[in-house]
Amino acid sequence: MYDVAIIGAGVAGGLLARTLAAYDIKICILEKESDVAMGSTRANSGIAHAGYDAEEGSLKAKLNVRGSRLMEQVTKELGVPYRRTGSLVIGFGDEDRETIEKLCARGLRNGVRGLQVIDGEEARRLEPGLSDSVTCALYAPTAGIVCPYELAIAAVGNAMDNGAELMLDFEVNHIEKKEGHYEIFSDACGENCCENLQKPRKVCARYVVNAAGIYADEIARLAGDDSIQIHPRRGEYLLLDRECGNLVSRTIFRTPSKKGKGILITPTVDGNLLLGPTSVDGEDKEDKATTEEGLAQIMARAQENVKNLPLRKVITSFTGLRSAGNTGDFIITSPKEGFINVAGIESPGLTAAPAIAEYVAEMLAGQGLALKRKEDYQPFRKPVYAFRNASVEEKNEMIRRDKAYGRVVCRCETVTEGEIVAAIRQNPPARDLDGIKRRTRAQMGRCQGGFCMPYLAEILAREWGVPYEEITKSGEGSEISVCRTKG
Repeated sequence: MYDVAIIGAGVAGGLLARTLAAYDIKICILEKESDVAMGSTRANSGIAHAGYDAEEGSLKAKLNVRGSRLMEQVTKELGVPYRRTGSLVIGFGDEDRETIEKLCARGLRNGVRGLQVIDGEEARRLEPGLSDSVTCALYAPTAGIVCPYELAIAAVGNAMDNGAELMLDFEVNHIEKKEGHYEIFSDACGENCCENLQKPRKVCARYVVNAAGIYADEIARLAGDDSIQIHPRRGEYLLLDRECGNLVSRTIFRTPSKKGKGILITPTVDGNLLLGPTSVDGEDKEDKATTEEGLAQIMARAQENVKNLPLRKVITSFTGLRSAGNTGDFIITSPKEGFINVAGIESPGLTAAPAIAEYVAEMLAGQGLALKRKEDYQPFRKPVYAFRNASVEEKNEMIRRDKAYGRVVCRCETVTEGEIVAAIRQNPPARDLDGIKRRTRAQMGRCQGGFCMPYLAEILAREWGVPYEEITKSGEGSEISVCRTKG
């Protein structure tokens, strides 16, 4: 019997698990995919928003501002890269300026610090690459950037290091309310659920938190709550090579519309330049295809904002699905005693995630969950990769301790075998090629894995003790080889 079962191992579920793992309770995280951070968390802008956009009084406004203030400490403890870069919302005329002034006033009422409305000349002094047509901007110095999937992986790993259990390939398809607890069933529980041969099909927990992203409405219905409707909002992105990462130093937004903040341009914590997203409402919760129309829209709008964008330096494109709810706000509710929804966590959900974790922990305590802090709780986690950023002296010391750090496997991103092995052995362990990619950045450079993928597969096969041909790109059904032809 668990005290709390969290359904969904994205950034919201992961940070909640990490928060609860500080207390003397039994926690499990149930994830339907073969790894954590596989839903909305995997593909978004990675912006830590300042908090001026959400309507005052909303959960989005409250938790955005609180999350922004928590982010630096949380990422420091988890060993996750974070930069407080600031952001600019740029305008192109009097109508945009009116909107920007309203955003500034709203942000100040929300408690955002340091907001300023500046003219176009001042905006170009901060960002020389901005279009000459920019006439005004909202400057938000407290905005920042973080890698969303690295944050989720680190949060889940830290929760596991402090006693939480992760069950992968556990697709929840039935929930029953019993006296004093819930029974959660899966008919699709695979080999990664646990390390032993007993593959649980049922989990019992006194409290259940539904943090299932775009599937949160379906999980809520399993528990008898029909109040939530979630539809996916598709957002396409273009990622430029790291040599373009210094073109802007802050996140650049257009003046927002009802559907979102438009096409943004932002540096990433790893030195790339990210353009996007589009915003298209849909019904298919598995449609992650990119489109010619969407990518063309990104390129056209981005070039209106910043001059001389090197679009020939695009190294990949991808699509993320945001969880658009039916209320316009985060849906953090408890329709039944012991069952809490954490749904509709669209922008600024990444920024708000540390505050959402606090908020839900307080809700659980209010329903009777005893939160006695562990004496041996360890909030710190060692980052997996650091070799390329280390000094020569630090690199030599890494190699002295472990010769695997002297073997560079991914040339584009300078990722060593030592870092790859650490990613496979550290909680939550990488089990496939994409898992290694999200933890170490191997395969994220110019060649997109063209050089290093076979070597990564060999390391995975060796570490897991399985045949090479069983190694997958991203879980069952994505094997990279058919059979051996030699040896």
